[in-house]
Amino acid sequence: MAETAADIVNKDLDYICGNLKQEFGTMAGKRLLIVGGAGFLGYYLVQSILHYNKTAVKPIRLTVYDNYIRGVPAWLSSLNGTANLELIKFDISMPLPADIPDFQFIVHAGSIASPIYYKKYPIETMDANVGGLRSLLEYAKARKDKPGKVEGFLFYSSSEIYGDPTPDMIPTPETYRGNVSCTGPRACYDESKRYGETLCVNFVQQHGIPIKVARPFNNYGPGLKITDTRVLPDFARDVLNGRDIVMKSDGSPKRTFCYVADAVTGYYKVLVRGVPGEAYNVGVETPEISMLELAEKVAALGRELVGYKGKVVKKMDAEYLIDNPERRCPIIKKAREQLDFNPSILVDEGLRRSLIWYTGNREGSEA
Repeated sequence: MAETAADIVNKDLDYICGNLKQEFGTMAGKRLLIVGGAGFLGYYLVQSILHYNKTAVKPIRLTVYDNYIRGVPAWLSSLNGTANLELIKFDISMPLPADIPDFQFIVHAGSIASPIYYKKYPIETMDANVGGLRSLLEYAKARKDKPGKVEGFLFYSSSEIYGDPTPDMIPTPETYRGNVSCTGPRACYDESKRYGETLCVNFVQQHGIPIKVARPFNNYGPGLKITDTRVLPDFARDVLNGRDIVMKSDGSPKRTFCYVADAVTGYYKVLVRGVPGEAYNVGVETPEISMLELAEKVAALGRELVGYKGKVVKKMDAEYLIDNPERRCPIIKKAREQLDFNPSILVDEGLRRSLIWYTGNREGSEA
């Protein structure tokens, strides 16, 4: 019998929980807040906790904040009423609720990450990454000498903080300082992530709060809804609609792609075991493939899985390509050595799982 989208999700959740026994064990019986839990990464950040809770002696009590600026995903609303899960509509750029409970772990993933949408909502993007972050840091500071204090705080930064690295800095280490435009069309996202990291480092230095930073590198897979407008869902939508795959570039930009089950494993490792005040690249080092190679891989999978008959075409989008890095590839030695982060789902398998998931999730609400 062919694998279904549900089979893929269950396989991924087993994989994540199997790789996070130590980390989830540390969080057991405690409270976790995920800000931005309705987004792409929230899909497995949230569901992996609930998957762990099914067999846990001491469940992790999870609260999700999201303003649902891009809609309420069906997967999240279907979880309403699950034990040890609280879903709250909340805009993190607003003052925190007066009745906010004591959280021992906080994940701030409350930011739009798709270029099309953060260009549409630039100020809201900056407000979440700066003002919202500041509110959460002040909350952690106020709790630091009290029972139930914050034990781990994760800020989602981005590989975009590196901008367009010079050739000698690819693959890119955490020590690279970046080559970023502060006024370009991507600056609302890039620069607010950079400033957010500065806030985190100074709160660690001044107040001793256990804040860690993750820098994601091109994550993909289940949860990245088909209307997101990032490259893989765009390609998947073309395949499932029987259209030619349309690239917005000449196909030469290169990336390494980290499957979301590996990425989420890495993020929880950073949250629980990362060194306060330090940043960790979360991605894969190989293979570095071009957009053309990615498109051809998706087309080949489409032919195998759904009888796709289209071809790959190039349709340059000059506005989209402004400040778009030519290459993006991390060095993850730090996360490997300090956190035992060992991503193992190779790109061909990750793309296969993704396309199967998209066949069962062909609809996605437009923002």
